[in-house]
Amino acid sequence: MLHLTSGTDDLTTAANLLRAGELVALPTETVYGLAGDAGNPDALRAIFQAKGRPADHPLIVHLAAAEQLPAWAAVVPEAAWRLASAFWPGPLTLVLPAARTVSPLVTGGQTTVALRVPAHPVFQAVLQRLGRGLAAPSANPFGRISPTTALHVQRHLAGRIAAVVDGGPCPVGIESTIVDLSGDHPRLLRPGRITAEALAPHLPPILTTDATAPRVPGMLDSHYAPSKPCYRIPIDLHESPFPDRRPGLIATRPVDWPVARFWPMPAVPEDYASMLYSVLHQADGSDCDVLLIALPPDDSAWIAVHDRIRRAARSL
Repeated sequence: MLHLTSGTDDLTTAANLLRAGELVALPTETVYGLAGDAGNPDALRAIFQAKGRPADHPLIVHLAAAEQLPAWAAVVPEAAWRLASAFWPGPLTLVLPAARTVSPLVTGGQTTVALRVPAHPVFQAVLQRLGRGLAAPSANPFGRISPTTALHVQRHLAGRIAAVVDGGPCPVGIESTIVDLSGDHPRLLRPGRITAEALAPHLPPILTTDATAPRVPGMLDSHYAPSKPCYRIPIDLHESPFPDRRPGLIATRPVDWPVARFWPMPAVPEDYASMLYSVLHQADGSDCDVLLIALPPDDSAWIAVHDRIRRAARSL
């Protein structure tokens, strides 16, 4: 695997590799994405193979600008343009009716397509050089912790992809918010940095997901998970749930019982989200034999963090 920088020549190399059908991990503002030409079936199949990803799990297509939406969506409702104007480039994915030209490998065999315009300058520079959309799920084995640094990508995908472009740590640190605009009413399918409260002024009331909602990335009950056993616990737990093991604790404050390792987390939800996957990678590589995540406050500002913790860690 080539380790490329964000320099001009290396970005051109990355674009040339993608144009040739190779896979390149690129930084976004959320997590590193495993990018492949969204119009190349061989590249799309390679993404699924490299990740070990189920074929019916749809991919998000990353575009250089909102103006490219009509090339990918059969219908672009007014609400999509409002959200694009307010939040793109940025960590928001829109689910729209797919154009007939969109590969079923992208859509997971559905009639919808997930689209976003990333804000990271490295990803944008590659998109501008390439001149086409890039499918880019998180650059990690399917179901495991999402990567927020180039080193995370190298550890897990070395030998499976052509290159990674090192753009430093991802500032948002968790995956994009996903809003479904393919039906009669908007639906929030995955929480992220852009909250329901931020979306509300641009939309009618947002409904939660239901049985008829499109399948979207990152919604399995177990996802973003470390390889070590990992459990979520209340912060006020009075004794260790594993007294005979070496627990590692991820929490905003210490507990009163012994732990082998403690990773302190910020008390601000945006800062916590930015650190979560990086800390999970550290904890998964530690000498602890079980990981514990103390749940942060249960209020609307923490919804996205709670979602990722719930999928990464089992309940006791």
